[in-house]
Amino acid sequence: MDGRQNTETRFQGLAVSPGSAAGRVCLFRQAVHEDIPEYRVSGEAKEQERERLRDAMTKVAERLESLKQTVRDRLGPAEAEIFSVQRMILEDPALADQFMAAIDEGRNAEIAVQRTLETYERRLLELESAYHSERAGDIGELKRRLLGELCETTSAFICASEPYCQRGRHRVVVTEELTPALALELDAEDVLGLVTDRGGVTSHAAILARALGIPAVSGIPHVHDLVACGTEVLVNGDTGEVVIWPSAATVERFQAKAPAVPRGPVPPVEALAVMANISLAEEADIARRHLAEGVGLYRTEMEFFAAARLLDEDEQADRYRHVLRAMDGLPATFRLLDLGGDKPSPLFDFPDEENPSLGLRGLRYLLTRPHLLATQARALARASQDGPVRVMYPMVTSLAQFRRARALFDEATAGMAAGRIEHGPMFEVPSAVLEAPALLAEADFASIGSNDLLQYLFVVDRNNEHVADDYCPDQPVFWQVLRDLVRAAAEAGRPLAICGEMAADPQYLGRLIDIGIETVSVSVRLIPGVRRAVGNSNQGRDTS
Repeated sequence: MDGRQNTETRFQGLAVSPGSAAGRVCLFRQAVHEDIPEYRVSGEAKEQERERLRDAMTKVAERLESLKQTVRDRLGPAEAEIFSVQRMILEDPALADQFMAAIDEGRNAEIAVQRTLETYERRLLELESAYHSERAGDIGELKRRLLGELCETTSAFICASEPYCQRGRHRVVVTEELTPALALELDAEDVLGLVTDRGGVTSHAAILARALGIPAVSGIPHVHDLVACGTEVLVNGDTGEVVIWPSAATVERFQAKAPAVPRGPVPPVEALAVMANISLAEEADIARRHLAEGVGLYRTEMEFFAAARLLDEDEQADRYRHVLRAMDGLPATFRLLDLGGDKPSPLFDFPDEENPSLGLRGLRYLLTRPHLLATQARALARASQDGPVRVMYPMVTSLAQFRRARALFDEATAGMAAGRIEHGPMFEVPSAVLEAPALLAEADFASIGSNDLLQYLFVVDRNNEHVADDYCPDQPVFWQVLRDLVRAAAEAGRPLAICGEMAADPQYLGRLIDIGIETVSVSVRLIPGVRRAVGNSNQGRDTS
């Protein structure tokens, strides 16, 4: 079953889909086409190869359409479009012409497909961007499908015929690459999580994994060679950490921190409004299916990272409209581009800084690049005609800074037709907390970014294991800060929400409600668990 030494080993990957999972590995091996038949064809044999290829293309197109309809029925139209992309590529006449030209040169159908599509893959990967890498993934998936039809091979769980196979049990699926079809196929009660070699946060498959509520981590090279069927594993889709053969103490700590996540939507509860954190516009559709009471945090910079390029005003406005239409009048909070610090990107020009977390970050950076703020402001103003917009200002350090940014926003949108737009700071820096009454007097709403606020309040790097014990929301000083913010918001008559890890942690939800927090914003997948925890907490109070 697993002859490897059962020693706890930790790996750091890319957090693709939030949530936590603990279970045994089930290895899924993609169909490998290493020994593709290669032979020369001539005369009538060429037409036979063309017919084989046309037949394979028809079957793949039908399969993609079937997957599209299945996803549309189960998840919605936005996710269904994932399979339309591959079908559009497949049905491009130029691609078919290249396939047929290769056959005309005497190549068999398998080689025609392999060499043509691998050329496309290679060119896309040479562009070295996340966007083009994901599109190369679409080409690779299409290649696998066509070769699978031509070679009559399929992907499979490698231990399917063995008595120790985890299929049908609670399992963590490990594979080379997460594909949309695999993510869809794994929508079952027994699939706890996914770990893969490849596949980015913005890939089609990652979007599906989030829609299906399956925790996932990618970017762990050769992970399928590091484990075997039955290997015990822990997966943290929020941090990207994977632990193989965890010790009993590690498992205990993991289970204590991991919230239970119910399957399916849980109705809203009276004690607490639960909004959604999203990174891509399409996730707003998923949020509504989970009965989110609005979008409390839309990380708009993630749209730029997903596209691997700067988005113009029209493109931004289209994405923002998508969110507003999905929310259908519910609050939608758009955080202005939060760049720098732990989110560096070659798309934007940053100076070399010894300590980026204390440098040009958030609103500081935007104020040095007013054209970025102005373009986003105009896009938000245009989108606001489709629904009420809340504009959240990241990493505000002072009232004066907030005023400068508001003035730039107003200047950029002067004279534009716009709907209702509200403005509010995100409390993440102690200096802003000290000016909370003045900030709230001029704001329409506010949010607390608990992760950064805790980090800056105690001067502790939350990713540094040497000081991890100091990064703890239990500290009385932190709760005093939260109470002060709640009091200031109440006196100003402004709505206040909190987002961050503690907003979804059952051990803190009751305390947050007790100090007056009425709204939290959490990862979409965690909405049902938060509501369930609040409901259980209320029942406990009633019985006591």
